[in-house]
Amino acid sequence: MFNIQEELKKLPEKPGVYLMHDKNDEIIYVGKAIILKNRVRQYFQSSKNHTAKIQKMVSQIAWFEYIITASELEALVLECNLIKEHRPKYNTMLKDDKNYPYIKVTVNEEYPRILFARTIKRDKAKYFGPYTSAAAVKSTIELARKIYQIRSCNRRLPKDIGRERPCLYYHMKQCKAPCQGYVSREEYGLSVKRAMEFLKGNYKEVVEQLEKKMMDASAELEFELAAEYRDLIADVKRISEHQNINQNDMEDQDVIALSKAKEEAVIAVFSIRDGKLLGREHYHMTGVEDSTMEEIMTAFVKQLYAGTPYLPKEIIVQYPIQEEEVITKWLSERKGRKVTILVPKKGKRHSLMELAHKNAATVLIQDSERIKREEKRTTGAMEELAGLLGMEKIHRLEAFDISNTSGSYNVASMVVFEDGRKKPRDYRRFRLKTVTGPDDYRSMEEVLSRRFLHGRQALYENQGEKDEFDSFTKFPDIIMMDGGKGQVNVALKVLEELNLSIPVCGMVKDDNHRTRGLYYKNEEILFPKGSEAFHMITRLQDEAHRFAIEYHKNLRGKNQIRSILDEIKGVGPERRKALMHHFKDIEKIKEASVEELTQVENITEKVAEEICRFFHQA
Repeated sequence: MFNIQEELKKLPEKPGVYLMHDKNDEIIYVGKAIILKNRVRQYFQSSKNHTAKIQKMVSQIAWFEYIITASELEALVLECNLIKEHRPKYNTMLKDDKNYPYIKVTVNEEYPRILFARTIKRDKAKYFGPYTSAAAVKSTIELARKIYQIRSCNRRLPKDIGRERPCLYYHMKQCKAPCQGYVSREEYGLSVKRAMEFLKGNYKEVVEQLEKKMMDASAELEFELAAEYRDLIADVKRISEHQNINQNDMEDQDVIALSKAKEEAVIAVFSIRDGKLLGREHYHMTGVEDSTMEEIMTAFVKQLYAGTPYLPKEIIVQYPIQEEEVITKWLSERKGRKVTILVPKKGKRHSLMELAHKNAATVLIQDSERIKREEKRTTGAMEELAGLLGMEKIHRLEAFDISNTSGSYNVASMVVFEDGRKKPRDYRRFRLKTVTGPDDYRSMEEVLSRRFLHGRQALYENQGEKDEFDSFTKFPDIIMMDGGKGQVNVALKVLEELNLSIPVCGMVKDDNHRTRGLYYKNEEILFPKGSEAFHMITRLQDEAHRFAIEYHKNLRGKNQIRSILDEIKGVGPERRKALMHHFKDIEKIKEASVEELTQVENITEKVAEEICRFFHQA
């Protein structure tokens, strides 16, 4: 048994990271220390100097562990990584876990494209950014493609030149069709270079060129073309208006300010690159009720820059950050050059910081009601459901549904909701192996047996540890069956045979196939009028049904295509695949002539004639 007082005596006088665990072995707090012995012992001394949050956290500590590091800087990096990995309950947490968007120009290809990207790869492409608004990035990419007629397709050029017809973008005059050889590689490359200048922010030259083209088209009485140029000019000006701050004495900066209310804080970040404001982003921090502004700002800076690949030269913050020296050293080492953190008191930087603060305060007011509504719809619905069923807490729901057509292509779905939200990564599909014909009870028995046998086996192999990539190792707090007493009894029988104790609830529908109530412990429970739990269960039931139907249609479609084409003499798997790749649709294969069929790779004239004869025989 872990004796906290005895273990405190063994703490080393060295820098490192400490992890606090509760009785369920969950990591509830991660911190770093210059001297582990001094820092960790402070938690277990007199509580009169602790905040209510720290007191509550300490009361839940069952045991702790620590990792010794070579320096405080190394401890800082490890702390950031562990917080991001474990997301401990009592750490001040950045809710938004996102990657900044980039614009990627594939200059490593012979005919480059302009793409949206979330990460920088070592692929010799050219990246612009990072930006803060994904919507603005997509608009900019679309505009650059239009102006410079850059391709957006995935064709492998020059290998695929001439293989297929030019796409719609060519006919809309938004692509020069390099896939047909209509533009030389040199001319296309020049367009890409101009597009890259545009992405660097050279809007003035673009507007001048478009205005000249608009005037020339108007002089030639080509008013529709002139109108197109006019619209492009408006789009360019709209994009350039986003760059509404232009300070020649400023280079790459992030301006960070915050606004706090009770347990929530909103952080506004202005990203300035080459003196231009590229965008504004807002982040939410939780667990801040007892934290000072300096503590919140420090936690935010560490978590934000641990997750973004780009670091600005200058970080302007509203409040001083703690551990500034070690954090500045860490950021500078990551960037490869000096990074400065400033708290401005006056001047342009202070004005920018004040503007960011006003943005944060406005978003906090606007979002407070939205956050409350979302919590009511999700975690609130789970709490309401737990109350209806007399359970203490519900975190994870699993729902199952069967789909078939007169007993053919029997399939089943498993969908998962956690804390009232969909968790598609944990969804699973089943193709039934032992049941033929429309027997929903036996089908459900097979599905549940497979699901929980797999989960129990996986847990056994991992010696009781859950595998985060295998949803079967995570058992639900309650199983939701699509039906009433019959389906519930099937599930209870399977669980009893597997010696598992998991509550089972039936989702009962009325004569119009609408959710009516729940069947639980041999009773039907009706939802209160306007209940959030009712709406969540309806979403869960609809999602299970949709997922099963989608899989069933997919299987049925594949089998129909396979059975038709496989009946044709001379058409095997490779030719079938080539036909579908070329024509995309079975109906187009039926309508194709011998000449059109022979254009498909590996389809001889004899086979083409056999295909036509098969589909058009009297």
